[in-house]
Parts: sequence; C-alpha cells; structure tokens
Amino acid sequence: MSMNSSVNEFILLGLTQDPRKQKAIFGVFLMLYLATLLGNFLIVVTIKRSRTLGSPMYFFLFYLSFADACFSTTIAPRLIVDAISQQKNISYKECMTQVFSAHFFGCMEIFVLILMAFDRYVAICKPLRYTTILNRHVCSVLVILGWVGSCIHSSAQIFLALRLPFCGPNVIDHYFCDLQPLLKLACMDTYVINLLVVTNSGAICLVCFIILLISYVIILYSLRNYSAEGRRKALSTCTSHFIVVVLFFGPCIFMYTRPATTFPVDKVVAVFYTIGTPLLNPLIYTLRNAEVKNAMKKLWCSKV
Repeated sequence: MSMNSSVNEFILLGLTQDPRKQKAIFGVFLMLYLATLLGNFLIVVTIKRSRTLGSPMYFFLFYLSFADACFSTTIAPRLIVDAISQQKNISYKECMTQVFSAHFFGCMEIFVLILMAFDRYVAICKPLRYTTILNRHVCSVLVILGWVGSCIHSSAQIFLALRLPFCGPNVIDHYFCDLQPLLKLACMDTYVINLLVVTNSGAICLVCFIILLISYVIILYSLRNYSAEGRRKALSTCTSHFIVVVLFFGPCIFMYTRPATTFPVDKVVAVFYTIGTPLLNPLIYTLRNAEVKNAMKKLWCSKV
C-alpha cells in the first residue's frame, strides 16, 4: 500500500445505481464478455492451428486477439460482478493491479495495431521484399519490443498511482480503477501528476494515431498503381484495420489527452474501448476476411 495513503479500499459506483438497470447490465455485459472471449479464442486457436494463416498479418492478429481477451478480462468481470453485488469494494492492491493490467494490455493493443499497419505498408508498398523484411524473426522481435514498451508504460502509470495519497473519500465514480478518477480522490495538488499522465498515456494515443493515419495516407497513395482487383483486396484489408483503429483510439484520445476533469459521458465512452473494441475486433477481422473465415470453416468443421 502507498506510504501516504490511509485508504485500504475503494468503492466502485459502476455504470449506474439503479437496481433494475444493474440487473440489465449484468445480463448484457456477461453475454458481451463471453462473446469477446469466444471470438478472440477462435481467432487465436485458428491462427495457431491453420497452415494457411502463416503470414505476418495473422501473426500480429494472433497477438491482437490475445491482448483483447486479456484487456477485457482485467475490466469486464469486475463490472459484471459489481452489477449484482451489494458490496462493490475493491482493495487498494486490487485497484493498483487493475490500473497496471489495463494499461499494460491496452498499450500492447496499441503497439500491435502499429505493427499491423506497418505490415500492410510493407505488403502494399514493397510487395517484392515483404517476406524478407517481415520474416518470422523480425516479427517476433517487434512483438517482444511491444511487450517491453507496454511494460514501461504501465510501470510509469502505476508509479504515478502509488504516489497519490488518499486520506478522505474513497468512492470512485467509475466501473474500474484508472488514474483519471483516482486523481479526483487524491488529497494533494495533482496538476503535475495529471500532466505526466497526459504526457504518458495521451501522447502514446495521439502520436500512434497520427502515425497510423500517415501510414494509411501513404498506403492509399501507393494503391494508384494497382489494378482494380488489387485495390479492392488491399482496401478491404486496410478498411478492417482502420475501423478498429478509429473505434479504439477515438475514445482513448478523448479520455487521456485532456486536463484532470471528468464528464458524465466518460463511463459510456470508456465502455467503447474497454468492452466494445475487444468484442468487435474478432467480428471485423473475420467477417471482412475471407481467408480467416475459410480457415475457421476448415478447422472447426473438421473437428465436428
């Protein structure tokens, strides 16, 4: 526990205080969470077992689905249980663990999305050197660097969180522990810490989003030399990726690139990137990708 804190636990208010709505939240989010686990599990197992999905794009998709499942698991179970629980307490240590885990897997998702954009850039702009540039060794090193970068980011976040002293109210107006709602409860001037949070989380979200946008502009410009069929296939893959990027980065930029202020809409916005994106990613990458759909049919139909 923090040396400067006299608070042993926090109370999470959740999405609503209405008992009827809480029951609905329990049912809806339980189904969404199970669907998230199932969808990402299917993608992970399919890519792992299928011989036709051996390209770098699917290597990165494997880790995106893994990060999605873990990211959702750090947040959704607590939201679901608290919806029907009378005691919505979370211990200080559990809260700090959730802060670290959520930022670790969330940041990993960001880095994997960057790697997937790089993969599309090489595949479209340098097709003859694609397998040379993105061989399995290079892909593995890039993923490892993503894990390391995520660990550094989440370690910085937890370092800031542990420096916050809590000596008064312990009610968090949110459904999971994060630095923004915790800053409101700290009994100290949080201007500097909030500035560091914006510099850390906000800068990562904004810079990575800009990099992704630039990469897609370059990709679209390069497609002018492709045939109509080549452009259609490339745009189909890139569109799926771009949809995921917008759904994830939009809410994240809204949450982490502003001063230490909270709005009533914050919890709804947070649902998009904590619950919605991990659920939609498997749907987007399977429904818009014939190779993944065919590989799933071959693998799972043969099991039946």
